[in-house]
Amino acid sequence: MWYIRLFMNRRNFVVSAAAGAAAPAAAAPPRAVFELRYVRMRNGNQGQRTSDFYSRWYLPALQRLGVGPCGFFNAVIGEQSPFLLSLVSYPSLAAMETAMEKMASDREFQKGFDEYNSMSEPAYIRMESSLLRAFRTMPGIEVPPAGSGSHIFELRTYESMNVKANQRKVRMFDDDGEIDIFRRCGMLPVFFGETFVGRNLPNLTYMLAYPDMAAREKAWRAFGAHPDWQKLRARPELADALLVSNISNSILRPLPFSPIQ
Repeated sequence: MWYIRLFMNRRNFVVSAAAGAAAPAAAAPPRAVFELRYVRMRNGNQGQRTSDFYSRWYLPALQRLGVGPCGFFNAVIGEQSPFLLSLVSYPSLAAMETAMEKMASDREFQKGFDEYNSMSEPAYIRMESSLLRAFRTMPGIEVPPAGSGSHIFELRTYESMNVKANQRKVRMFDDDGEIDIFRRCGMLPVFFGETFVGRNLPNLTYMLAYPDMAAREKAWRAFGAHPDWQKLRARPELADALLVSNISNSILRPLPFSPIQ
């Protein structure tokens, strides 16, 4: 399957390195794996209980394992709100599996896990996770610089009609310079990832940061008018109608305990 082949090159690289093969001088950096987890809730005390679990138990367990960067957000604007969104970065699928095994034997974490997952009082409605592989030109999370306060974050998902269209849209960001245009327009890319486990496949998801909503509006206006974007979108093979079948986005705020602010 195509989503399995995404990881075959990584596996071959690891095997070669273990056998003592010399890495080429211009070898690309390893591309991280991201877990995006939505915890969907009703109003009431579910939001507070969920926030307490992720701040008091889940995040400290990740930090003990050296996992990250990671961020935790709630929705300003987003479908199926309220929810808590957890973003966690792992060096590889193997590293993610190891972290999960260690958390299962972490007595401190399990104490909070048992309390949160009470059989008598549900703390959430449903959880939904997806796994993404970082883009080649952004192989990991870029944490926005610390400033006078937290940022506003925008999470955007582009669905495609088939895998080839999705891969072409990925190359539009990676090879044709769309991410660079974002940067020149004042946007702060946090991550770009191609989803290989999740719903509505094939798709890609990315996150941008802004100082505030006014800065977001200004940045998108600048992007729409940027001459490099106008040239890019004018290429017939890159038309949205060919590459993108649906776009969804959410506006997020980081929770007070989130390392990404």
